[in-house]
Amino acid sequence: MPISEKFESVYSHEWEINFLQCTPNGLLKHTELCNLLQLTAGYHAEMGGLSFTDMQQHDQAWVLSRMRVEIDELPKWRDIVTVKTWIYDLQGSRSIRALEMYLGDKKIAGSETFWAVFNTKLRRPEALALPHEHFEKYPERRATVETFKKVDISREAALHSERTVVLSDLDIVFHANNVKYLEWCLDGIDPKPILKNKLASFDMNYMRELMLGDTVEINKGNDDGQDHFT
Repeated sequence: MPISEKFESVYSHEWEINFLQCTPNGLLKHTELCNLLQLTAGYHAEMGGLSFTDMQQHDQAWVLSRMRVEIDELPKWRDIVTVKTWIYDLQGSRSIRALEMYLGDKKIAGSETFWAVFNTKLRRPEALALPHEHFEKYPERRATVETFKKVDISREAALHSERTVVLSDLDIVFHANNVKYLEWCLDGIDPKPILKNKLASFDMNYMRELMLGDTVEINKGNDDGQDHFT
């Protein structure tokens, strides 16, 4: 697809929160927050000629590698929110993208994401084949207080559950979508703090893809009151 006449390097998209996206307390689910961020990034890429369809001409797609999300407040059912996004850096096979969610003029959440260009036939990273110079980069415009970081997987953890990847877990790249990992982890947390909106931030690292039929162990630990999963 050609670059849209409406393309801008900082993109905004409005969303209305519907009841299917909410937990029983009427607030947006954390997984749905991530879905809205991912969809907004996708729309921006599409307007700039870097959509999934564009990249599939070269057997490429964007896949999420790391993500940090910081939450001050969650929107509720029927709220209209605005998600803004821009790119910190894009070179070779990797891109760092920022996202913010606003309720009116108030910023309520921010995220920093690290994406890799993935060859969907060879199932490995490679350099982006499409031009991106028209995307202005904003390395100093930060969306989070802390940057994403490598999650320490050496911490003590015990087997919590097992999952087998099923059809509903898969996305268009034919692997488990990144939000599914978060969903599996949140299902292993005491729901009371979640429903009281006590989850202020989380970090995720994606180390390898999961395919249909793969069975994985989910291990859980707790350090200083913070849950962690592998």
